[in-house]
Amino acid sequence: MNVNEIVQTLAIYLPPLLLALTLHELAHGYVALQLGDQTARWAGRLTLNPIRHLDPIGTMFILFGMITRAPIIGWAKPVPVNPHNLQRPHVDMIWVALAGPAMNFLLAAVSALALRWFPDPRWLADSPVGLWIADPLSRMLFASVMMNVSLGIFNLLPIPPLDGARVLNGVLPRRQAITFSQIEPYGFIILLLLFWSGAIQQVLYPLILGTIRFLLNI
Repeated sequence: MNVNEIVQTLAIYLPPLLLALTLHELAHGYVALQLGDQTARWAGRLTLNPIRHLDPIGTMFILFGMITRAPIIGWAKPVPVNPHNLQRPHVDMIWVALAGPAMNFLLAAVSALALRWFPDPRWLADSPVGLWIADPLSRMLFASVMMNVSLGIFNLLPIPPLDGARVLNGVLPRRQAITFSQIEPYGFIILLLLFWSGAIQQVLYPLILGTIRFLLNI
């Protein structure tokens, strides 16, 4: 991929990516707020400013996927949540954790529906202005489906700092949850090893691609 192709890819992918990451983290913070914890609000994380939500390593993974045109895997900066402020800490943390991936799946479904009813750019071949607008918008919608499905599924992996780890921690009995939480300092290392070994791709890519096809064909 040459420089022009990289620039074009980033121009198409960045808007839906920033929206996906921002709304993912907002969903975590909003659900936590509704369940009694205002930590995200006090930390200034209930914002539409995507810069507040970007994680350097997670963003690096996402950019790598964008440039290589592989299914997107990555994460944003986790929203701070204090379980002690929640009404039912052990159970409520499950809902807080699920809110982010659920938002991604919702965005993917809405994007797929919009893409289904969006005019095919080929219909506007005789209109340069119409084609100039329709082609990038349709590609952004497709990118939104791909990225949101990828981010939603990837973040459900039960590995810290991903949301799936919080869900598993909430499901496990207290003693097992404490034991499981001890791997959190090594979460990034585990993710890197699984990524570079190809294990994550082998497990997740078929599921991601199958979900994308399902949404685009319903």
